[in-house]
Amino acid sequence: MSDLIRDAPIGQLIRYFSRNKLLQYPEERADYQLPPSYSAKRVSFLDKSYATDVESTPASPDLDKGVEERKSSDSEGEETDADKFASDASIRSRDPSLKRSTSGIEKVESRNTPQADLERQATTADLEKTRSQPIKPQKLDDGTILIDWYDEDDPANPQNWTFRKKAFAAFQIYIYTLAVYMGSAIYAPSEEGVMEAFGVSIQASALGLSMYVLAYGVGPLVWSPLSEIPFIGRNPPYLITFGIFVILLVPAALAPNFDTLIAMRFLLGFFGSPCLATGGASLQDMYSFIKLPYVLSLWALAATCGPALGPIISGFSVAAENWRWSQWELLWLAGPTWIVMFLCLPETSGSTILLRRAERLRRTTGNRSFKSQSEIDQAAMTVNDVVVEALWRPMQLMLLDPSIAFTAIYVALVYGIYYSFFEAFPLVYIEIYHMTLGTMGLTFLSITVGVVLALAVYWPYIYFVVEPEIRQHGLGAPERRLIPALVVCFLCPIGLFLFGWTARASIHWIVSVIGVGVFTVGVFLLIQCVFLYLPLSYPQYAASLFAGNDFLRSAVAAGAIHFARPLFNNLGIGPGVSLLAAFTVVCCGGIYVLFFYGDKLRARSRFTVK
Repeated sequence: MSDLIRDAPIGQLIRYFSRNKLLQYPEERADYQLPPSYSAKRVSFLDKSYATDVESTPASPDLDKGVEERKSSDSEGEETDADKFASDASIRSRDPSLKRSTSGIEKVESRNTPQADLERQATTADLEKTRSQPIKPQKLDDGTILIDWYDEDDPANPQNWTFRKKAFAAFQIYIYTLAVYMGSAIYAPSEEGVMEAFGVSIQASALGLSMYVLAYGVGPLVWSPLSEIPFIGRNPPYLITFGIFVILLVPAALAPNFDTLIAMRFLLGFFGSPCLATGGASLQDMYSFIKLPYVLSLWALAATCGPALGPIISGFSVAAENWRWSQWELLWLAGPTWIVMFLCLPETSGSTILLRRAERLRRTTGNRSFKSQSEIDQAAMTVNDVVVEALWRPMQLMLLDPSIAFTAIYVALVYGIYYSFFEAFPLVYIEIYHMTLGTMGLTFLSITVGVVLALAVYWPYIYFVVEPEIRQHGLGAPERRLIPALVVCFLCPIGLFLFGWTARASIHWIVSVIGVGVFTVGVFLLIQCVFLYLPLSYPQYAASLFAGNDFLRSAVAAGAIHFARPLFNNLGIGPGVSLLAAFTVVCCGGIYVLFFYGDKLRARSRFTVK
């Protein structure tokens, strides 16, 4: 527990004001002894160490056997990336007491790891040692000693945290994400109240929702690159911006005029946005790629259900009191969430943790040659590099690569349709079925039910199909992550047609609600497949891919909020929804093209690692 508080923002502040006398790390204690591998005689130059290991280390019989098994299972009889890197595993495995295990693969990290390296790790990670092996530091030509994890089970490594510590940290990210996403649609029931209070049109009133959504698409372009700078890490962007978010909820709730309200709503979306892109990076910091689909799907659950739960929470209170209550209710959720994060959210960035370890070792030993790799990389980073990665790279990827452009447009389309529901539902369930504002909000539960049903299908598929396949044959082509999408993509138009053409007084309202649930199952699983496919295809641009995707889908969603009501009023619910569904039918064909020809498109892409 003391370690959790020490690594949280409150602990770092206590350390700063006590000049590191309280909540000390092992390197700062009087009884600390430098690991033997860091003594001058034990540290070798990088190239010499590698050559010595190659010559002196016998290959493990179990490893060789595993490689042969994988070779024999290759249908084309060609050497795979996993086979090519198997000898490297024997180089690094100096302990002969290796045994087979199906759990070792769970320690394979997924952050910023190229496809070939993931293949190698998938091949060798199921070799588990009977005891933890020390990790030998590497020495560069200029005498710099690279600080790394002390051993394979180093508790400072987020990948080695206990299940409870990981789960608690992930839970905080989930609630944080839920609060920010809920902040968008929680405003929807307030639109008519804002319209009456400030004498504006319904389209102008909807700006309170659309500006929030647009802003949380712009925000990650700024905040995500900052969180990747080792000196900063994940927590400062989270805590500072979310603290501002909580404070701004007060003037938003007390806004004396319409202009102030819209400005506050835009700033709320902007300062609440870091978790929407960086939250996934925090989960990747802690969980290996073999378990990442589970935790990412829970994060997506929070992101999807947040907007759906918003109208349920504020629908009754706004009808009973006034439009301002939606902002007060958001404050009641966001405020305690920020306090818990301030007290208990540990830093998850491995680069930041190692940089701070290197700083402590320099203070303790007086050896200025101790540095982390992230510290060296950071020193070479320029403002231009940050600006390019933040603003130009996401746009460049979408403009110049057809497969990236297609996935971004597809996700943006279904996300825009999702947000059009916040304008369509009042037209259907209040005007056609004569529900109250609060009761209409309950129909959004169909989205939550749809996500839960999607998880009930997705998790068994990952556990019984994907995990065994990876353990036996490696990752395979990135397009294999799209296999579920080949089926679920059809659920999007099916659900939309069902919703659009059964929304009439002669048909019970539950039928159209079921259509929304079917659409949600398709959208949720489709996005999960795409978000696993993209970083495996272009791992070196993963952050830019997600930032660009987030910006485009938020921009389209913001536009959908304004075009949805005129579309449905002029064409009617059935034809209007059918028009949107027709676009998703076309995109189904795009998924099949991407699955069968994605490797050829990647081979021609200028962004593929050659």
